[in-house]
Amino acid sequence: MSNADLEGWNTLQRVILPSADQMDTAPLYVDAGSASGIRLRENDELARSPKLLEDKLQMISSGGPQAHFEDFLTRRSVRVRVGEQLSFGTYFNAFPASYWRRWTSVRDIRLKVETSGTGTVTVYKSNARGSLQRVDGKHVEGSSTSVFDLSLKPFGDGGWYWFDLASSSSELVLESAEWQGAGEVARPGQVTLQITTMNKPDFCLNNARILAENRDVLQNVKEILIVDQGTQKVQDQEGFAEVRDALGSQLRVINQANLGGSGGFARGMYEAVDNGSDYVLLLDDDIVVEPESIVRLLAFADRCRKPTIVGGHMFDLYSRSVLHTFGEVVDPFRFVPAAPHADMEVRHDFSVGNLRQTAWLHRRVDVDYNGWWMCLIPTQVIKEIGLSLPFFIKWDDAEYGLRAREAGFATVSFPGAAVWHVSWLDKDDLVGWQAYFHERNRLITTLIHSPYKKGGRLLRESVQADVKHLVSMQYFTQHGRIEALRDIFKGPQDLHKVLGTKLPEINALKSQYTDAQLKEDVDDFPAPKIGRGPLGGAPIGMPSKKDLVPWAIKTVARQLVKAPDPESAATPQGFLAHRDNRWFRLAHYDSVVVSNAEGTGASWYRRDPKKLKSMLTEATALHARIYREWDRLADQYRNAVADVTSIESWKKTFEAGAEDMK
Repeated sequence: MSNADLEGWNTLQRVILPSADQMDTAPLYVDAGSASGIRLRENDELARSPKLLEDKLQMISSGGPQAHFEDFLTRRSVRVRVGEQLSFGTYFNAFPASYWRRWTSVRDIRLKVETSGTGTVTVYKSNARGSLQRVDGKHVEGSSTSVFDLSLKPFGDGGWYWFDLASSSSELVLESAEWQGAGEVARPGQVTLQITTMNKPDFCLNNARILAENRDVLQNVKEILIVDQGTQKVQDQEGFAEVRDALGSQLRVINQANLGGSGGFARGMYEAVDNGSDYVLLLDDDIVVEPESIVRLLAFADRCRKPTIVGGHMFDLYSRSVLHTFGEVVDPFRFVPAAPHADMEVRHDFSVGNLRQTAWLHRRVDVDYNGWWMCLIPTQVIKEIGLSLPFFIKWDDAEYGLRAREAGFATVSFPGAAVWHVSWLDKDDLVGWQAYFHERNRLITTLIHSPYKKGGRLLRESVQADVKHLVSMQYFTQHGRIEALRDIFKGPQDLHKVLGTKLPEINALKSQYTDAQLKEDVDDFPAPKIGRGPLGGAPIGMPSKKDLVPWAIKTVARQLVKAPDPESAATPQGFLAHRDNRWFRLAHYDSVVVSNAEGTGASWYRRDPKKLKSMLTEATALHARIYREWDRLADQYRNAVADVTSIESWKKTFEAGAEDMK
């Protein structure tokens, strides 16, 4: 039993430092130099509106002090050199006071800091506008334990607590520090930690190894469950035996047919209910997890006033100080993911602007859902609203968050808990086989949850997307979208039936379309002739908003009537890098080679007026039918949700998937 337990205070959040192999993440854990951030005037509009990158660069000195990596002693201790300062007002170590204030009954906390050496410990707080205030401070000498009792009452709309260390005549060492809460949880919740994987065994094994090396975060983990849906099995990887032995009986691997992300995550939900866990923690496979996030999510969820879904944030795996977003909501009129408020910046880089210097990060963000790269779901919620919809991939997490909210269960994207994941900028899942799932699942989610007549702007934007793909010669993508529209009429009961078969069906269509056939080297394609590109090679910009509809009509008409350049069938008119792969550029080509988002290959797009005509005609007719039958379809899908997401329905699908693998 810790001293905190003996004194009636329990750990809510431990101060941590980057692991030895992730020093590029140091700005997320500790800042060097002065404790002050951006001081705001009372009428300063920068407090309420985003700052441009150039403004940030003016405000933040690139030549400022840096943390010394050699001073990171352990995951919990760090040295402050003579005459230097370190701030823990950072993403992973500041205390997100407003979130505890909003969602839990905790109103008083305690900061406990253990140090050795000579210097000062100073406590700060912020408000929702990002204004910083000194709260308390203490001079320390020798081996010291500094305790600060703090209130959460002023944090209704936002704000954080944190502390800074400054050494004086000798170095100061932080031995450990933690944020504590008064009172005990009657029974700490037990969690099933579940990873869904599909042919990414190296990522999956690495995360299992991270967990094995940080066993202290697994105290309340009932089971670590790997749902392996691939052909490259995690169990067959070199090093798996060592990880299995280290985790012992906590680790279990389930091999099942490829039922997609929703099938893998639903299996985790199912097993967590079955084994009596209080929560399931869903983790994606292609991530690197900050293991301390596990205990933080559990500590917070255990103290929420009522069952709450608690998710972690996502940082860029290849630019590790970059946060994808601070929270996400669904635009109810368009049914697309959106930012919670206008101030929020997507892809904020903490190495450019730290927490103290970024005013909008101090405002509490309330969300509709959290991505299932890391998401803790109480099994009580699962028992009441069911498991994931059998979507395979896309929209399963957003739909579940919306369904939970309608049942009275909130979702919190919790600061200080996170994973590193491949950025969306390094993917393009709107093109290719995933387009089917994007279109179908977005439509179904809108049918179930939209508060607007005929789904608001959804059908209009869907038709616009059809036009963009078709004038871009992305015929395989459009074939998938048309299949999605057709399948809407098959009804919700078809979702389980096709869960394991739809992807192979879509992939089988690739041979019919050159735009779906990837080659690794651009030299595998004929070289374009000089001067064959559109408009003589002049830059092609996006049409203005007022010109968009006339432009679309003119472009579609031209592509329908004008035959492609005869030479374009044998020779592309040019090459386009993925970043230039925009519909308003592609629409001017008859034939062009386009690289993919991952940079692993390229495909040859060729204009085909017959395909354009037939696909546009069918897509328009299907959209018109959906519009006419919207109310019937909405009732059909809404009425079926409880059955389709039930434990019984999913159990049948899992059993069928197991039989398919025999």
